[in-house]
Amino acid sequence: MVAQIDSRYIKTRPGKLISRLVSYALFEGRPVTTRGQWINPLLFTHFALEKRLPQFKKVERPLFILGTGRSGTTILGVVLSMHREVGFLNEPKAMWHAIYSEEDVIGSYSRGSAHYRLNAGNADAGVKHNAHRLFGVYLATIFSNRLVDKYPELIFRVPFVREIFPDAQFIFLVRNGWDTCASIDKWSVRCGEQRNGELHDWWGVNRRKWKLMLDELVEPDPYFADVLMAARGFEKHTDMTALEWVVTMREGLRRMRENDDCIHLVRYEDLVASPRKILQGIAAFAGLGEDETWLRYGDTVLSPAPPHAEFLMHSALRPLFDETMQMLGY
Repeated sequence: MVAQIDSRYIKTRPGKLISRLVSYALFEGRPVTTRGQWINPLLFTHFALEKRLPQFKKVERPLFILGTGRSGTTILGVVLSMHREVGFLNEPKAMWHAIYSEEDVIGSYSRGSAHYRLNAGNADAGVKHNAHRLFGVYLATIFSNRLVDKYPELIFRVPFVREIFPDAQFIFLVRNGWDTCASIDKWSVRCGEQRNGELHDWWGVNRRKWKLMLDELVEPDPYFADVLMAARGFEKHTDMTALEWVVTMREGLRRMRENDDCIHLVRYEDLVASPRKILQGIAAFAGLGEDETWLRYGDTVLSPAPPHAEFLMHSALRPLFDETMQMLGY
């Protein structure tokens, strides 16, 4: 499915087709686990040109979808893209790499230095200029007023994003850990591949993302002291994904405590059980106008998925996983 577009999407609001295709083709980029990477050099060329342009459109109250991948972030972004005010970018990591060159933890666009966690100090004047120019050009290109950017790993970069966009808002999407981890495991088996002597899967190029997570997020946190040594030897995707889920959920809850004015918690299970109610709550939080077509689309495409069974988990990790599940109300 190209750009997450299907016949129902086109039928509901045909004008959104062009917006999504432009977003996909000219702004989002192609990571290592997808086809069409030949387009990336062309994208970085036009990003370089856009940085030199005047501010085409002011970026106001951008909305970022955060959490763990495979937890419903994409479908939420697609549903939000149907709103008449919104332009939606699905993991525009190429744009973010053009904004800040050391953000690529996957290795899709650079094999150089990268950092999981970015703070306000990383957002200097040049970074702010680049971000406002690129996202401003994007909004002007698709004739939208509000930006929705789904990039789950930005959960570790909230101060960085707020330094760039002081009026930024965030949706922290959470999902039952068993379901999220099982989905990641299946994705990595399905999409992982060996290419040119490198392993490309959920964990980046030759597990670059995994290693950075352990070094920058797990090792410095005393909470993970009892699992760190075991984690460095994890080989099962389910153990790795469970640790990523715990790290991410705890980060999100911490960010909510520190930034309760700009982060809105959404449970995936509530979203698919009561789409209209949850979407109206998101609209109220984000200041989006009334849009019945959008709400009807959400009612149509959002529905509960069958739960996944529990799996065997490393004994050192299971207590942290269970505690995090309880903290989230699961």
